[in-house]
Amino acid sequence: MGSRKLSWVFDVISPFAYLGLKQLRELPADVEFVPVLFAGLLNHHGQIGNAEIEPKRRFTYRFALWRARKMGIEMRMPPSHPFNPLAALRLIVAAGSKRAAVERVFDAVFREGRDVADGGVISALAAELGIAEPQTALTAPAVKQALIDNTNWAIEHGVFGVPTLLIGGEIFWGHDAFDMARDYLRDPLLFADPVMHAIDTLPVGASRVR
Repeated sequence: MGSRKLSWVFDVISPFAYLGLKQLRELPADVEFVPVLFAGLLNHHGQIGNAEIEPKRRFTYRFALWRARKMGIEMRMPPSHPFNPLAALRLIVAAGSKRAAVERVFDAVFREGRDVADGGVISALAAELGIAEPQTALTAPAVKQALIDNTNWAIEHGVFGVPTLLIGGEIFWGHDAFDMARDYLRDPLLFADPVMHAIDTLPVGASRVR
């Protein structure tokens, strides 16, 4: 892959990000972890989340659990979903956005089924991650601003959902795009043929009235 930079953009609210995280071990070690607020991406792009459409919400959770079982990954849903991920995201930022912190928080949510909107759960996780004063750390202006900056950075780079692997200027959205990303890393020229390039300028034939 040479010196191509890999950034993994995520929010702990996403069960598919939990699955995607388990796949990252198959990639080179120099993955940059970029926690963002998924709601910020949705607001910017004028979208709503899967969980905001009731029939889609049920299917999404069932599909995530099915995928986890197919992949041999232990998974359980937290007590409620969607939940407020802000404290958990700030905790990861306060811990340096390192792989160990990302994995621990995701495991708490989707392996152990814990409620990271609960202050007691956050305090316990903070202690595990070596953060002695979680209330102070999570409300620090630098931590709060870093999460905002991450979200804005992701938007500027065209990210619209989580999880997303950003490789150079290419976006690979969703954990099910992992094989596509891996192929791109092996040989970017696979995506440089005329048919692929034509997609960049494919005209819009019709659009919904809003």
